[in-house]
Amino acid sequence: MYKKELSILEKKNRLRKRKLYPQNIIDLASNDYLSLAEDKDILNKAFEKLNQLGFHGSKASLLVNGYNTAHKMLEDKLKKLNNFEDAIIVGSGFLANMALFELGRRGDLFLVDSEYHASGMVGSRLTQAEIRFFNHNSLEDLEKKSKDLKNFKRVFVVVEGIYSMNGDKVKKEITSYAQKIGTLIIDEAHSVGVVGENLMGITDEYELNPLKTIKMGTLGKALGSYGAYILAQKEIIEFLINKAKSIIYTTALSPADTLLAYYALEKIVSKKEYFKQKIKKRRLILNSESLIKIIPVKDNKTLLQKQNELKNQNILIGAIRPPTVKQPIFRIIGRVNIQSDIISKTINFLKE
Repeated sequence: MYKKELSILEKKNRLRKRKLYPQNIIDLASNDYLSLAEDKDILNKAFEKLNQLGFHGSKASLLVNGYNTAHKMLEDKLKKLNNFEDAIIVGSGFLANMALFELGRRGDLFLVDSEYHASGMVGSRLTQAEIRFFNHNSLEDLEKKSKDLKNFKRVFVVVEGIYSMNGDKVKKEITSYAQKIGTLIIDEAHSVGVVGENLMGITDEYELNPLKTIKMGTLGKALGSYGAYILAQKEIIEFLINKAKSIIYTTALSPADTLLAYYALEKIVSKKEYFKQKIKKRRLILNSESLIKIIPVKDNKTLLQKQNELKNQNILIGAIRPPTVKQPIFRIIGRVNIQSDIISKTINFLKE
């Protein structure tokens, strides 16, 4: 039925496939920034708490009887650490982003960074509000696109804390301007656990006003689990619970995933200075604002060839192709449990 289309993708070196990698491979590809997905102490604590709960499955939607003690534990911790009024746990970052765009009603405006995550692009098609995209990290273009704000009831500026396919941070002046003209929606998937005085992301580093901010974070990156959360004013969380389809009509996140994230968050808090030192060293090696190093490549063929050469050396890196990005890129993640010299050698090899 789709042989012709798949054949075209293969000829262009753009055919995607699932692969199983050796367990001992040196992983410079995953978003497990702090290597907490491999932490046995976190796993054991989560398992012990699960035994106390007496169940490990999701059971139902949050709004039926899927909401459980584990969810509340994590929500309360996230609220406290980030100084927000309320929180809700969501099944995934993709679902969270789709929910956030349902905040828009007729007469509202979303101003969205052009490099925002694909989940936001899907979500932007669901909203009743008007959508305008501004050039990546450009305050000048954002100001240009927001000259007629008096015509709109509510205004949302939508950015990422750290852009996953660029590795750069949102500019502070953009977040300040966003909070001046409306409400900032910030996707902190790749910034929580990586930046900020308390490693709570850009909201922490820039000391953003929680009353003018809606923060989305994921549990599947630095927290080493799966799922997501939204932090905001109580009124906004209440609205999402009652209106966002990706919250109302999806099964709740399992208590197992939730507890893994809870104890990972505890570890980040208790070992904050240790992680900050590790991150600082790797950012210097990567020459990046984040733990993401991007190296452009001329074509897909070269990209895959070099990725395979590294795989033969038992090193895995991200090889990202269009349409995910405009130009093929190597994406190297400076995970804290990977030796610094291996990261340096890998980068030098890819630059050759």
